Amino acid sequence: MSVPAYERYRDSGVEWLGEVPSHWGVRRLKHIADVYPSNVDKKSQEGEIAVRLCNYTDVYYNDVILDDPDFMVATATKDQIDKFTLRAGDTIITKDSETADDIAISAFVPRDLPGIVCGYHLSMVRPISGTSGAFIKRYFDSAFAKASFAVRANGLTRVGLGQYAVDNVEVPFPSLPEQTAIATFLDRETAKIDALMEEQRRLIGLLKEKRQAVISHAVTKGLDPSVPMKDSGVEWLGEVPAHWTTCGLGFRYDVSLGKMLDEKRETGKLPSPYLRNTDVQWGKINIENLPEMDFSGDEIVRYGLVYGDLMVCEGGEVGRAAIWQGDLDRCFYQKALHRLRPHSSASEFPPFMYYILSAAAGLGVFSSATSKATIAHLPAESFRKYRFGFPPFSDQVKIANFLDQQTFKIDALVAEALSAELLLQERRSALISAAVTGKIDVRGLVASETEAA
Repeated sequence: MSVPAYERYRDSGVEWLGEVPSHWGVRRLKHIADVYPSNVDKKSQEGEIAVRLCNYTDVYYNDVILDDPDFMVATATKDQIDKFTLRAGDTIITKDSETADDIAISAFVPRDLPGIVCGYHLSMVRPISGTSGAFIKRYFDSAFAKASFAVRANGLTRVGLGQYAVDNVEVPFPSLPEQTAIATFLDRETAKIDALMEEQRRLIGLLKEKRQAVISHAVTKGLDPSVPMKDSGVEWLGEVPAHWTTCGLGFRYDVSLGKMLDEKRETGKLPSPYLRNTDVQWGKINIENLPEMDFSGDEIVRYGLVYGDLMVCEGGEVGRAAIWQGDLDRCFYQKALHRLRPHSSASEFPPFMYYILSAAAGLGVFSSATSKATIAHLPAESFRKYRFGFPPFSDQVKIANFLDQQTFKIDALVAEALSAELLLQERRSALISAAVTGKIDVRGLVASETEAA
């Protein structure tokens, strides 16, 4: 879509904003809207009035705030309710976060929401006469606004926006009819882009489902549909080829947990890099900036990694796995990881076992049996007892090679869809920024569409 520029521009007086249409102004936010940082926290206090709270995550994960039965129940004073109840035209922004990238994330309130109050770590931006709330929301979505707030955020371990910083940010400011036209145009065009992005997300979801199904079928049924089958005796496996062996993992693989971290970790004797849970992701192992700890004596053999070791997460996303490729001459692993090493390299092919773990994790086999604690764990003694189907070595190699080829193709399609989604997101962001800073003139487009309707 080709969108014209304005006929005349002038210097905005703001270095990073550049030129704006000659008839636009540049105003401080405090001159076109009231900004109220909320002081309503999540705690319920006796004697206060029950309310529903619009919290940080409600804003962070939503572009629009509507009446939602899942809002947290809390309490507030009458003064807080009068001041922070959400009204049509409000824009709610995040004012505190761990990184500057998450500062001034915004959500728009399209209609009055009685009984729903803006919560702590958020600020309410309420337009005054002559200002469109929908335009303010789109301003906060623009790259210009995000950059402006990022440089104004203060803090080390946690960053935040003070009242002065928000009040005094510069806003390119056209007339109210033009603000309305810009907001209307962006609502229409971003809806189209959002629909295209949703199509890409659905495609990605379908591709991932197909990937999981291909893996699960291959490691439980094999590649030859004509072979006779037998009951595996394991519910999630169902029937497996009759010539396969079904047994506990511990009969085929040595399953060992890594070294428990000590307080000192490094004493200067022989510090060596070691893998943590977070370093093992599906199909890949991080070797950059690994922490170090002393390993000596029999620990070198006990916890040392060799090419082909299958590393499996014991906690968190239980079962997440990758094969050690020997990228470092010397590396060890900590207790948050299982190391699987075949009892016989002539009968077991670790890449096949990797795909078994991928199938089992995808089907929730481990999550249904792990501890009910806050973080799931799979102790070694339990892991060894899990029963899987094991074909002869030659079949394991064929299945693993087949799955390498199939998953490569699917992963390429997923990457392509992700790239398309990213391009759409960039287009969306660029369009918003161009419209709210006056780089494009959308008035005629809105008027012509209204006339056509």
